[in-house]
Amino acid sequence: MDADAWNARYAGSELVWSAGPNQWVESELAVLPPGRALDLACGEGRNALWLAGLGWQVTASDFAEQGLAKGRAAQARLEATGRPLAVEWVCADATAVTWPPDAFDLVVISYLQLVADLRREATRRAAAALAPGGTLLVVGHDTSNLADGWGGPQEPAVLFSTADVVDDVVGLGLEVVRADRVERHVETADGPRVALDALVRLRRPG
Repeated sequence: MDADAWNARYAGSELVWSAGPNQWVESELAVLPPGRALDLACGEGRNALWLAGLGWQVTASDFAEQGLAKGRAAQARLEATGRPLAVEWVCADATAVTWPPDAFDLVVISYLQLVADLRREATRRAAAALAPGGTLLVVGHDTSNLADGWGGPQEPAVLFSTADVVDDVVGLGLEVVRADRVERHVETADGPRVALDALVRLRRPG
């Protein structure tokens, strides 16, 4: 889907995604000390707002302005309750934007499902902006989910494995902290289902 399609999707409903953070983002990152974070392809900003609530200074980037507008509105509602949140909303294409070097202590790429060459370009551009000691977390629908899991895109070309992600960042000097296929349990109208995700956590030494 291109930016126009995503803008139409975000404009057509209250929330496309849940209001709370992705479960893997929460479980992997809750204990990290706050710093500067990039939420790439942030959508409506659920992960960005959660990180900001923990004290992170967050750059939330997406190519769909309608998603960012919903994120800004959610931020305003939260701040109206007395919770100041440091989020900068940036409309940019993840496959083309250049981030400053050493700009972020954390980069989150959550369910950015692109064909391999575009995924690699977006991942490498974001990873190159990691500061020494910084963490890169990539999570998305695993290749095996199409046959063995529930939901997610039905186009094989936009699915990926942990090995794909590790290969995407070869030569950038990152260490693999975790690379696992994980089960995400989903409640549906037809009962509980299991989705299969690829989860990769990397770190820049320093």
